[in-house]
Amino acid sequence: MKETLPRQGTSRKPANSRKPTNSRKPGTSRKSSASRRPSASHRPSVSHRPSRRAVVLIAGAGLALAALVVTGVTVLGNSESDSRVASLDGHPVTRDELLFHMRRLAPTVRNELRNEYDLRGTIDWNAKAGDRTALQRLEGRALDEIWRDKSTLVLAEEQGLVDSVDHADFLAELARENESRAKAVAAGRTVYGVTEFSPDEYYTHRLTELTTSLKKRLGANADGPLRVTDADVRHAFDSDRDAWSANATTYTYAKLVVPVPADAAEDYAAGLQRRVAAAKGLADVAPEEPGARLTTDTYDGSGSTGLNTHDQDLMAVLGKLRTGEVSAPVTGTGQITYYELDGRSVDEDKAFAAYSQRIRQSLVEEKFDQYLQRRVDDSDIDVDVSALGAINAEDVQQ
Repeated sequence: MKETLPRQGTSRKPANSRKPTNSRKPGTSRKSSASRRPSASHRPSVSHRPSRRAVVLIAGAGLALAALVVTGVTVLGNSESDSRVASLDGHPVTRDELLFHMRRLAPTVRNELRNEYDLRGTIDWNAKAGDRTALQRLEGRALDEIWRDKSTLVLAEEQGLVDSVDHADFLAELARENESRAKAVAAGRTVYGVTEFSPDEYYTHRLTELTTSLKKRLGANADGPLRVTDADVRHAFDSDRDAWSANATTYTYAKLVVPVPADAAEDYAAGLQRRVAAAKGLADVAPEEPGARLTTDTYDGSGSTGLNTHDQDLMAVLGKLRTGEVSAPVTGTGQITYYELDGRSVDEDKAFAAYSQRIRQSLVEEKFDQYLQRRVDDSDIDVDVSALGAINAEDVQQ
């Protein structure tokens, strides 16, 4: 996935733009203090006026309480905006969420930087790697992942698969899942998979499940964005038959096994290779090599995906040869083997039947990737550059 730099010049509403909590609706009037005085008939016969000192203390306490309330409202009101570093179509990306992805991707980015810039030792996130610091590169990769993953979660929310796309709710869901698994273990019930998820493990698990469900749901209806028809599958097969025909291809081939003499010189293999390359075919080489065995056989390719190692190795050799071509030498214990492809034939009906489901799946995955990328491209993405700049290397290493 390409790296995305934060969009420059993005604007955010200042924290003081929200209405104060003690504002009144226009047009409403407050009664004057005189209208709220008790009538003379209800005045007590004995007056107990507070002292001037008491009045000052009460007034001071009231002002302090009012200031405390206003401060509390301001802090609570601004806590969400202070933690937000970006948004996608109005869905917030918090600082904790960005750091979560940066820490997940840090090992990958470290390895990439070492390979690309031939770096050794510990990576200094504040050092320049090309035109940006390593930390800026990590931030870019993390944001790229967030745009795609958040778009997947929003899509899942639209389809009713999740109730929230917020990172805090993800952590709450993780806690509930781990609590449920702990209770199941304590009760002696079977728990499939790990008994306790780490945040990274659960994030991958959850996103994979949602992606699988989205692919099924969005391809189920005839007008669904991921719908793949039988005609689509057939067209993909016809467009690249060689790639989809391995398990339905019959190979006819010759096999030459040449024993290596016990007292063979060090350049024996090189000399044999020259003689094979100079001959018209393996049939011309066999009579000239002492103890050589030339056989012919056919192979239908059906074992290439099984557990038979010999079939897999044979398929790896024959699948790369053109008709009449001789393979590179295959060195074994005390012998050298060559293969020559005499011909191949494909049972197209068998090949299509064997691969149609895999072709369909690959087309759905391709459509999903394109569909999701279009959503990302069309999204309203906002990045708070100053909030992003406040993240340092120590934050990533925690």
